[in-house]
Amino acid sequence: MKSSRSPLNQALPLIALVGGACAIAFAPIFVRLAETGPAAAGFWRLTLALPILAVIALAARKGDRAQPLSPGWPALAAGLLFAADLACWHYGIVLTSVSNATVLANLTPIAVTAVAWIAFREAPRRLFLAGLALGLAGAWTMAEARGVAAPGRDPPLGDLLSAITALWYAGYFIAVRKARSVRMASVVMFWSSLAGAPILLAIAVLLGEPVLPASAAGWWACLGLGVVHVVGQGAIAWALGRLPTATASVVVLVQPVVAATLGWLLFHEALTPLQAVGAVVCLGGVALAQWASARPATA
Repeated sequence: MKSSRSPLNQALPLIALVGGACAIAFAPIFVRLAETGPAAAGFWRLTLALPILAVIALAARKGDRAQPLSPGWPALAAGLLFAADLACWHYGIVLTSVSNATVLANLTPIAVTAVAWIAFREAPRRLFLAGLALGLAGAWTMAEARGVAAPGRDPPLGDLLSAITALWYAGYFIAVRKARSVRMASVVMFWSSLAGAPILLAIAVLLGEPVLPASAAGWWACLGLGVVHVVGQGAIAWALGRLPTATASVVVLVQPVVAATLGWLLFHEALTPLQAVGAVVCLGGVALAQWASARPATA
């Protein structure tokens, strides 16, 4: 019996996943162009996304009024963790190259499994450990092979903050997974964004950052961050429910590739040959680790 789904419908999740990953790749570019401090850029990313997320959540609930609109503690915890994630990553983007910041932040799949190993005693497979070793080796190679004219004000600190971003996002991922067990994705995104925005504003004020963009171009960049937050993460969340995890984990790795290309074209941040090798090894390790964790257990 032939499937009733058309080829286009079957391809839509993959198209959405690639589109979402490409959209998020623009986030570090908008952070550089926002004319605000790094944490303030994160504040505008979440704040400008809130009206759109509210409309989406209310529209989605019309189809299922049994779904709660209240936040619940996991969604609020996700907001706090995402605020820490954005603060570290946005500072990493400013202090190191766009490519380094994006690749190192994509160590998240490894961090998620490591947290599950430590917190829930879910021992990883040997293949995962091999991916972990590859990912860390690639990240170290990228950090050590920047060359004399390294882009960014403080590349070592920027690399460290970008790697820490993966840990914060691992906690965010687990909190969202808990929240999604009883609430719609749009509701979780709304409440987590609402909880994270004031934290980022407080960080920006405490660190003395400029909060308001200095020109219309800066405001457009902040609006771009809000659109990236809704479109990029929304498309990925929708696609992940319709594609195998192993496939999705590999496709999402288009994000650092696109981000590195944009950083090269817009900010002249070309990778050295050794950095390019490190990036490939790092992303290959992440893909291997995620594929290993997604494989069904064998007897």
